[in-house]
Amino acid sequence: QVQLVESGGGLVQAGGSLRLSCAASGRTLSSYTMGWFRQAPGKEREFVAVISVYYASSVKGRFTISRDNAKNTVYLQMNSLKPEDTAVYYCAASTKVVAGSRIDEYAYWGQGTQVTVSS
Repeated sequence: QVQLVESGGGLVQAGGSLRLSCAASGRTLSSYTMGWFRQAPGKEREFVAVISVYYASSVKGRFTISRDNAKNTVYLQMNSLKPEDTAVYYCAASTKVVAGSRIDEYAYWGQGTQVTVSS
């Protein structure tokens, strides 16, 4: 079983950038398909990106997901941030070879990291 810990969140002005990290322990990340989700206050958790390089339309062209197998870490580079990107961001691991945007495809979740974008 893999444990996931996100970091890198914070407060940033609109137009700024942040890089989120998701460090894994217990198992190697190469055994999983990794994704990022987010949940804004009062809203449902929504898909952001998956490591097969598939992105939500709301972040396409601004966010980039990548992985470093040597560090057992997945990243989410977020550029041109907007106030509507404000949310708790979660990384998630799926045992499926190909996983998409559905929450139920992912069995393992981190605790989340807060991203706040001010206008």
